[in-house]
Amino acid sequence: MDIAVTLVIQGLVFFGVAWLVMKFMWPHIIAAIEARQKKIAEGLAAASKSEKDLDEAQARSKEIIREARDRAAQIVDQASKRSNEIVDEAKGTAAGEAQRLVAQAHDEVARETTRAREGLAKEVGKLAVEGASRLLQREIDPKTHAELLDRLAAEVARG
Repeated sequence: MDIAVTLVIQGLVFFGVAWLVMKFMWPHIIAAIEARQKKIAEGLAAASKSEKDLDEAQARSKEIIREARDRAAQIVDQASKRSNEIVDEAKGTAAGEAQRLVAQAHDEVARETTRAREGLAKEVGKLAVEGASRLLQREIDPKTHAELLDRLAAEVARG
């Protein structure tokens, strides 16, 4: 046999097999390739969407954390202001109470001074009556001379 005939037969067999493959096998292979391409494209789209969702979730979480920090700072500031107000109120109350106690002490001192002066005036009156009776060498009756003794006590109290 001649090499040319062999090559022609082999060429015909090759084209026959290629035609059979293209006619019966090629659609299945193309369908499998397209299905695989579709799955890969869907996977890439899902990965892209997941990545986008992850970025959005991270941005939201950062925003929530920032808002929480801001709110915490506001709460701390409000607590600090309120504590300062309470301290100021307590200082004001304490100062008012101190002034009230000082005024009360001044009033008590004035009352005690008045009582002491009245007591001293009575004592001076008694001493004056006793001194006068010794000078006159007779007894002066305090009941009879009450008006005189009261005037004397008032003059002594005035100074």
